[in-house]
Order: sequence, then structure tokens, then C-alpha cells
Amino acid sequence: MGQGQGPQQKRAALEGLDLFQGLLSPRELDALAELCTWREFAKDREVVSQDSPGNDVYFVARGRVRVTIFAAGGQEVAFRDLGAGKSFGELSAIDGAARSASVVALEPSWIATLSRERFWSVLREHPSVTEQLLRQLASLVRNLTERVVDYSTLGVRNRIQAELVRMAREAGVADNKATLAPLPRHADIASRVSTNREAVARELAELTRKGLLEKRKGGLTVVDVARLAAMVDEVRAG
Repeated sequence: MGQGQGPQQKRAALEGLDLFQGLLSPRELDALAELCTWREFAKDREVVSQDSPGNDVYFVARGRVRVTIFAAGGQEVAFRDLGAGKSFGELSAIDGAARSASVVALEPSWIATLSRERFWSVLREHPSVTEQLLRQLASLVRNLTERVVDYSTLGVRNRIQAELVRMAREAGVADNKATLAPLPRHADIASRVSTNREAVARELAELTRKGLLEKRKGGLTVVDVARLAAMVDEVRAG
């Protein structure tokens, strides 16, 4: 067992999950922690492989992972990054199908795994957890729908802007500002919006010139999230 990964740390990790936050008692969390398998993943280690069998659900207790989808032609599309408190694998646990994406650790990560059968037991025994899961899946569907529309209707510059807005909202907006940390790589943003690093570099430079972005130590700050979102919405409405 790694340092600081005793029963109390496991309970705290599960309690901090978006899926369970405030919905399970300490005793229930302790019992659930005992049903999980807890593992350390080194940076760049694959956690889940796309199209592989397996129906476990994964909970990120510490660290950060990236969900990536590979197209039939081999193109890699980074879908989203998940930090501590997030979960993945629910779709395969629900329908029993193969994994729809690959997941790789972006940094050393501590992850809990719960079998499909035990996950379903939690959902049956705790309707409030089921409701929270439905809300999360609804949010995921809305996000995917927005991306599909963006790919069909927006040019490269606007797709980059839209992705920055999504990343800002995921990072957390306060006083109309959000800091993307660690500093996102141009290649990662390009992968998310199906373009190249050069196009991302040009657009980030232009947004910085306009005062919408500021590169700070350890991150990229979106200075005016509302204005950036309005720019994208104007094009969507046009």
C-alpha cells in the first residue's frame, strides 16, 4: 500500500467523488472502499484501452487522466481530462459493451476500481446515486451534441475558441476568469478540435493580443470567459 492510502484516505477519496459527494454515510463509504481495488498508475500508463473487454467503473482518487478516442484511420482525438473526484467506465458498466475510449494517466494517479456487479448494487441500493449518475450522463450527452454541431458548423478558429470556453468551465470560472492548469499544450488542444498545432498557436496568440488570454506561470488564464463565449455564440447563431 502506498503512503497515505489507509482506510481514512480511501473513505475521503470516495467521499470527494462527484458521483457520491454528500450521498453516502461514512459507514457506507468504508464498506464501498473495501469492495474497490486500489491501484497506482505511473505517468503515461494506460488505464483502459479502447475496444477492450471489461465493465469495471473507475474512480480517480488522486492524479489526472486523459480520455482519448482513436478514429478508424488511427487519428487520436483527445476528448477530455479528468482529475480527482471524477469517474469513468460507467457506459460499459451499464450496457456491457466494450470500452468506447482509451484512458491514460497524465500524472501519477491513484485510482479505485469497482466491478460492474457491485456498481449496479450501489445504484439499486442508493437511488440518489442513480439520480446523480443520470445527471452526469445527461451533461455528457449535451457536451457531445455541442461538439458534433461545432465540428459541422464552425471553422477552425471558432472551434478553438469553443474548446477554450469548455476547458474554462471545466476548470471553474470565478469572477469571469478561469485558469487552465497545467498549461495546455498546443497539440492537446489541436487534438480536441481536429486541427494542427500551428493553427492553435496562431489563434492563442491572437486571443492574447486581444486581451482575452494571459499566459501565467503554470497555466493559461482566460481573462474574459463571457466575452469569449459570446464570440462563439455569435458565430453559432449566424
